[in-house]
Amino acid sequence: MPKVATVSADTPFLQRLPAAFGYPLRGAALASCVGLALAHYVGLLPSAVGTLASLMVWAATWRYAADCMLHTANGFADPPDVSLGGNESAGWALTAIHLLLAALCLLSAVFFPGALWPVLIAAALVLPAIDMTLAFEGNLAAALNPAQVVRVIGGFGLAYLIPVAINLAVAVLVVLASLASGLLPRIVALPLYAFAYTYLIVLGFHLMGAMIHERHERFGMAPEAERLVAASGQDADTQLLAAVRQRAEEQPRAAIDMLVARLQDRSAPAALHLAYRQLLRQEGLHDALLVHGQIWTASLLAHGEGKRALGLVQECMEIDPVFLPDDPATAGPLAELAARLGMSRLAVRLCRGYLSTWPRATEAPRIGLLAAQQLGQRLNQPAEALVLLRRLTAAWPDHPLRGDLLALERQLLDTPDAR
Repeated sequence: MPKVATVSADTPFLQRLPAAFGYPLRGAALASCVGLALAHYVGLLPSAVGTLASLMVWAATWRYAADCMLHTANGFADPPDVSLGGNESAGWALTAIHLLLAALCLLSAVFFPGALWPVLIAAALVLPAIDMTLAFEGNLAAALNPAQVVRVIGGFGLAYLIPVAINLAVAVLVVLASLASGLLPRIVALPLYAFAYTYLIVLGFHLMGAMIHERHERFGMAPEAERLVAASGQDADTQLLAAVRQRAEEQPRAAIDMLVARLQDRSAPAALHLAYRQLLRQEGLHDALLVHGQIWTASLLAHGEGKRALGLVQECMEIDPVFLPDDPATAGPLAELAARLGMSRLAVRLCRGYLSTWPRATEAPRIGLLAAQQLGQRLNQPAEALVLLRRLTAAWPDHPLRGDLLALERQLLDTPDAR
């Protein structure tokens, strides 16, 4: 099970506030903000079609914002992925409520100008409480219940003013967007303003989720993240790491033994692997570092962490220059990745190790061709590349890559350094 990034409910809200401003710019939240901002182009469609399409975009915006609030309230640190299920009804309900309050403000401005500011302030004050109730319960009657609104506001104290301020900022931006045609072409202004107020909406709902998470017991919640962490064993790993560090102060060898069994499981977190390697280095156990390097390199590559695997290979090569992953299915892909990342010298070392260890492997000609390309085209060593190519063509006369090997040989023969 992948590691679940969580936030402790004991983390004070003010401590979470600075990092919250980056929340809409991370992971799925950023993709959603960009996608929703671009989707507002449907507002350029003619008449009723454009209006209906815009309402659907707003519903999707509130729906994703509600997902963010629920996700944060349940203790998750990262934004949720976009899903096709979930809070669709909440999205439409939130859109309806916000449009209703906007209509009330508009009616006040036209027919009762003196009541505009009281209505606007009242709307900004009650909206966060209504939003939270709708997102959690999906019940419009409960969300509009004055007693529920008062209960929610009273449960947060002064912190409640933060989402109020964000709602006001969203309203100002929406008004500015409607007036922006005189400042910028609408085709440019539309996505810019849309991204800004989508960002603020996601931020506001994330902060409301953080406020709820901090007070989850008051709302009768049991954060789901805590249950997932317990199920994944992350708590046990944290406790194990703390115990290892305590034991290492007096008995480093015993601390090493504490980690061995856990590290045999490929799901062991990086923190345990790093602690293990630190203890091995401290004790001068170089052979054990190389053995662990073989195991962890394969695990990292299997979990899509190729760059970290290459770093581990380099670390092991500093201990033993002829270190090589012990499986061609690991060494080959790492050599290709090193070449793609511009790490030509490392790629050549891995290729040469591969050819030396598994000279008759089916993939040997392809790995040899990769090494020759790096030597001749990246490292300016065409003579060495030619020697390798001729050895490969002689050893594999009927291989499908023979034509590619000969073509590269002809190309390198034309270089001055090869003569």
